[in-house]
Amino acid sequence: MSGKLIVIEGLDGSGKATQSGLLFEAIRKDGHAVRKLSFPDYGSLSSGPVRMYLNGEFGDHPDDVDCYAASVLYAVDRFANYRSQWKREYDSGMTFVCDRYTTSNEVFQTAKLPEDQWKDYISWLEDFEYRLMGIPRPDLVLFLNMSEECSARLLVKRYGGDESKKDIHEKDEEYQKRCRRAALYSAEELGWLRIDCDEDGDLLSIDEIHGKIMDAVRSHLEI
Repeated sequence: MSGKLIVIEGLDGSGKATQSGLLFEAIRKDGHAVRKLSFPDYGSLSSGPVRMYLNGEFGDHPDDVDCYAASVLYAVDRFANYRSQWKREYDSGMTFVCDRYTTSNEVFQTAKLPEDQWKDYISWLEDFEYRLMGIPRPDLVLFLNMSEECSARLLVKRYGGDESKKDIHEKDEEYQKRCRRAALYSAEELGWLRIDCDEDGDLLSIDEIHGKIMDAVRSHLEI
């Protein structure tokens, strides 16, 4: 028996941590065995190369590191976290709510490539992480879809207007636009459920977005 893995995905500033936390609490209150995960695992040594990459130690711009090389950095962190921290619970049937996963590479690394290479990269990534590395494939991916403008406003709020706190992904506005296109492509290609978080440029409330997420989870998973 294996567990269930629910992933919350979205652009930087889209509210993934907030919504994954609310989903975790809702499932827990329903009486299910559930655990919350977040990637990268910044509290672990396995995320060291990821932190170096995001801090700009390999280059000041996202494109300075090839998408395949960057993907391996993130994949190693997920593999180490899975094998050392939650494999046994997953194998016993526990449900996991995850803030970012392999899906983040399908947003942020796909965007580095020309669009005619997106399909091949995604196929490589899914085979590499789920088959060769053996980490669990998500049962449900919920993509928090919102405009770049809304995401940017939330990022400003997160850091109190201090631009120096942003990582190399967050600082690059053009890269963020490419990531949104890659995210919409990946969502369509891989069957993610799209949760629209704004209407005509106005961000929905946290509770409204959470309600959409709960409806989606109850419709697609028996938990």
